[in-house]
Amino acid sequence: MQKSIQERTKASLLLSNGLKFEGFSFGYDHFAEGEVVFDTAMVGYPESLTDPSFAGQILCITYPLIGNYGVPEDQIIEGISQFYESDKIHVKGLIITEYSYDYSHWSALKSLDQWLKEHKIVGIYGVDTREITKVLRDQGSMLGKIITENHTEASDDDNCGEKNLVKSVSCSEPIIYNKGGEKRVLLLDCGVKHTILRALANKNIEVVRVPYDYKFNNSDLGECDGLLISNGPGNCSDCETTIDEIKKFMESEKPILGIGMGNLLLAKAAGAEVIKLKCGHRGPNQPVRMVGTERCFITSQCHGYSVDAKTLPSDWKESFINLNDNSNEGIQHLTKPFTGVQFHPEGVSGPIDTKFIFDNFIEKL
Repeated sequence: MQKSIQERTKASLLLSNGLKFEGFSFGYDHFAEGEVVFDTAMVGYPESLTDPSFAGQILCITYPLIGNYGVPEDQIIEGISQFYESDKIHVKGLIITEYSYDYSHWSALKSLDQWLKEHKIVGIYGVDTREITKVLRDQGSMLGKIITENHTEASDDDNCGEKNLVKSVSCSEPIIYNKGGEKRVLLLDCGVKHTILRALANKNIEVVRVPYDYKFNNSDLGECDGLLISNGPGNCSDCETTIDEIKKFMESEKPILGIGMGNLLLAKAAGAEVIKLKCGHRGPNQPVRMVGTERCFITSQCHGYSVDAKTLPSDWKESFINLNDNSNEGIQHLTKPFTGVQFHPEGVSGPIDTKFIFDNFIEKL
């Protein structure tokens, strides 16, 4: 039920450039700070909020009405979430224009407001998210904070400082899924979306999920048929051990697929450089073109960095580019089965135009 103006708690979004947007609090009534980024999705907020790639960030959703279909009851089948991308919400805060207190959907168990409260996530509504998006688009993603009239200062454990976000979302020990599958894939967990785990399990692939800094080349995990390097948050420069392990694995010449952060790490292992984008690409409607062709695809993306294609070694090529800003969206080794894509071929919610990339990887195993 919609709250009256008298019942609403006032809240503000403060950006590091000095701009202030005033609205109302929903979700957890507290304080939040982090990098403010925008996402252009019209639907899929349960998936976006649980995507580990958003760890440490305050998410601004451009679509004006959020919450109208509630939040589904999660189902865990053999350790894999069926409706979410992980086991918790990863964003630090949520910014929307209009919050729908009434929700309706066959799978809905609770409201978005209730879900945020349970996970202690701060939300603000009643602000112009499209104006905020224009600021972020023109000036670049920036630090910001959400405060309410009840909480105006950070607690001791709230900060905007740099930290290894990949470490914060990676698993702590190896986990095996779909044991006994036809092929065996080692999944390097930099913040893997459970959609990736579902896609592999549905293809009858045994998945050995290991921490991002696991020294898998000299482990007792046994042989695998290929390596998948997952998506994840933050800066790949925090993952030197990961890059060294990928370099060693390349010597086996077994198939490798990097997705999102995985594409960046694969490029670094190959000897290329990575650059930070002005405002990043986040949403299920990002257009890319396959290099050397006129074939274009709509893709789901969530990243703030990109490979500097000019620094790729001579035995690598750029395979996809973004049609909005011409940044790199994929790399490919000229002779070996090493592929990286910056977008999500298994994207949920989002298009599946590029699911053939996942299929191609599995066929090479």
